Amino acid sequence: MSVTRVRYIIFLRDVLILSLTSFGGPTAHMGMFLDMLVKKRAYLTEQDLIELYALCQILPGPTSTQTITSIGFKIGGPGLAYLTLLVWALPAVTIMTTLGIMMTFFQEMDISLDFLKFILPIAVGIVAYSAYRISSSVVSSKTGFFLMIISILGAYLFRTPFAFPIMILIGGFVTAFKFKKHEPVEEKGTIKIKWANFFLWLAVFLFAAILGGITKNLPIRLFENFYRNGSLIFGGGQVLVPLLYTEFVEFKRYLTSEEFLSGYGFVQALPGPVFSFSAYVGAVSMRDTSILFQVIGALMAAAGVFLPGTFLIYFVIRFWEDLKKYRIVRASLEGINAVSSGMVIAATFLLLEPMEPSTLNYLLLIGTAFLLFFTKIPTPVVIIVGLVTGIILQ
Repeated sequence: MSVTRVRYIIFLRDVLILSLTSFGGPTAHMGMFLDMLVKKRAYLTEQDLIELYALCQILPGPTSTQTITSIGFKIGGPGLAYLTLLVWALPAVTIMTTLGIMMTFFQEMDISLDFLKFILPIAVGIVAYSAYRISSSVVSSKTGFFLMIISILGAYLFRTPFAFPIMILIGGFVTAFKFKKHEPVEEKGTIKIKWANFFLWLAVFLFAAILGGITKNLPIRLFENFYRNGSLIFGGGQVLVPLLYTEFVEFKRYLTSEEFLSGYGFVQALPGPVFSFSAYVGAVSMRDTSILFQVIGALMAAAGVFLPGTFLIYFVIRFWEDLKKYRIVRASLEGINAVSSGMVIAATFLLLEPMEPSTLNYLLLIGTAFLLFFTKIPTPVVIIVGLVTGIILQ
């Protein structure tokens, strides 16, 4: 077996470990990506990781999923990238599909979800710790610090998902004027744009819409609904959830409010991508059919929400390295990184709002951040302790 193939296997094993241990959404995932993929394995530099994360913030789709699959693309091309997507998403999708199928049994058994009550403050503590680590490593100038503060206020005040890419682009535009401070790179060459993945994204978008409209087939319509949402959502899973609630609970009434919120509680307690919540919605939406068709509904929903962002990041990343050779682009990365750091900090404050303002919750939040900062206790251990404590107290 070649050295390259062994490296790919090790990378996919690391991705599997992350998919089973990364709690807390994209901002918390970044901290774990930093530990595993940068510091432990050195697949890429810390600066490369931040740049990819910022690039994924600009594009629609699941941010942490796009980030980790784009790392797979940098290491081994599109083949490894698609395997990375599968390994990263499949565990959470499988669990959420199973929970969706079991929802009827949970309702009949009247099982309370109070055991999840400690997860939110712990997750906010993880995000706060990640925000400190990321901002302290990429913000090093007065301009960057100013942009970080502005982005914190902007992300907190303007809560539309379209604010994220707009602020990132503004941050890049501001620091682009500092391009003369960067050394020119010889032989920049011509940027060659391969449009295949962009046209693939657009073709699937149109084909799914037309086929769903003609056939009225529920699994196809689920794929189209989630593909459309995945193509338009910026900011990660926290933005996806309220849109799904409006569409599938209030408008289409595929789920009740209780079923939806129960599933959301489950996905908050699971590692991996929050977008795996789509599999739960797909399975419950097909509850009047057989288990096989519930599984099909879950897989169609998950494929629909993950594919558009994947197609788009693969389209952009192919010419990203060539684009970075231009001084004005490299200068803009300072602002992009600073604004992205500010958004991570803002996420900490945004996540505080749905949390019950109790002394216990604040102690859990602060205690989690302190444990991660001053000890080497792994993040999954903190989450598991919180889950077990909730179960015992319930």
